[in-house]
Amino acid sequence: MGVRGDVRELGARLRSLGGANPWAVDIGLAVLVQAAVTMPFVVPRAPELPPATWAAYGLTSLTVLPLVWRRRAPFTVLLAIMAASALYQLAVDGPGQPLPYTGLVAVHTIAALCPARTRLVTAVLLTVAVPASVWLNTRSVRELTFSLFVFAAAYAFGRLADARQRAARVEAERAAARERARIAREMHDILSHAVSLMVVQAEAGPLAVRSAPEKAEAAFDAISETGRDAMAQLRRMLGVLREGDGPAPRAPQPGLDTLPELLARVRAGGLEVAYETAGRTPAVAPALGATVHRIVQEALTNVVRHAAAASATVRLDHRPGRLTVTVTDDGRGPRGGASGGHGLIGLRERAAAHGGRAVAGPGPGGRGFEVRAEFPLDERVEAGS
Repeated sequence: MGVRGDVRELGARLRSLGGANPWAVDIGLAVLVQAAVTMPFVVPRAPELPPATWAAYGLTSLTVLPLVWRRRAPFTVLLAIMAASALYQLAVDGPGQPLPYTGLVAVHTIAALCPARTRLVTAVLLTVAVPASVWLNTRSVRELTFSLFVFAAAYAFGRLADARQRAARVEAERAAARERARIAREMHDILSHAVSLMVVQAEAGPLAVRSAPEKAEAAFDAISETGRDAMAQLRRMLGVLREGDGPAPRAPQPGLDTLPELLARVRAGGLEVAYETAGRTPAVAPALGATVHRIVQEALTNVVRHAAAASATVRLDHRPGRLTVTVTDDGRGPRGGASGGHGLIGLRERAAAHGGRAVAGPGPGGRGFEVRAEFPLDERVEAGS
C-alpha cells in the first residue's frame, strides 16, 4: 500500500508539473542541465589533462542559457547552442561532456513543437554538424555512431511527446462534445417538460375561469409550481457551469424514487397517468436512476404536447439483471415525424450510455404510442439492495 501510495503521489506531482508555468519549467530545466554540465568541472581531473578554467566553464554555461527560451524559438535556440559549442571546441581546451545535453534538449523540443519543414531543416543541419563535431573531437567512428544514435533518440521521443499531446487534445475535445450533448439533453428535458405543462395549464385556464373557477385556481397553482421547479433545476445546472463563484449548490438528482412526484405534476396538467410496477423496485446507480427519470419525463412531455391523449401509463418492470421502463398513451399514435426529433434521439443516447436501448413506436394493438427503454443491471448491486 505504501509503494502504491508513493507511486500515485509521484504521478500527481508530475501531472501538476506539466501544468505549471512554462517559464518556471524551462528555467528549472536549464538549472538541471547546468548542474549536469558542471560535473566535469568539479570532479578531480588527471594531471595530464588540461585544467578546467573559468573561461571554459563560462562558455559551457553559455550553451545552457538559451534553453530558457527553448519553447519560444526552438530552432533559434538550437543554432545558439551549436554556435556556443563550436566556440568552446575551437577557442578553449576544457573538459568534455559525456553527453551533449543542451543539443539533445533542443532537438527534442523541435521534434515536439515545430512544423515538418523546421524538423527537416534540423535533420539536415545535424547530419552535417554532428560529424563535424566528432571530427574536431576524437575522429572516431564509435563516437560518431553514439552521437547520431542519441540525437535520433531525442528526436523520436519528441515526436512521441507531440503524438501524446495531440491525442490528449482530441480526447479533451471529445469529452467537451459529450458534456455539451449532456447539458443540451438536460436543458431540453427541463425546459420542454416545464413549458409543455405550463402551456397546457394556461390554455385550460380561461375555460376553467368561466365554467369552474375552483379548477382555475388549481391550474394557476400548477403553472406556478412547474415554473418554480424548472427555475430551481436550471439554477442548479447554471451553478455547475459557472467558474470562480465558489462551490455550486448541490441537490439530489432525480431517480426512481422521484417518479411519483413527476407523475403528480403531469396529472396536475390534466393528463391521467397510471403508475405500475412489476417486481420490487431495484437499487440502481444514481446516474441510471436519473436517466430513467429523464426518459419518463421526456416521454410524458411528448404525450402532453403531441398525442392529444386522455391517459398514459408508466410501467417499471424489474427482472433479474434487467430493468424495463415503458410509457404508453391512448392518443393519436405516431405521426410522420414520430421517430425523429431531438427528444427521441436524446432518449436513445441516454439509454445507450448505460448499455441499454430505447425504442419508440405504435402502442399495443396499434393504438396510441409507446416508448420502451431497457437497461442491464449489475447483479452485485441488486444483491446488496
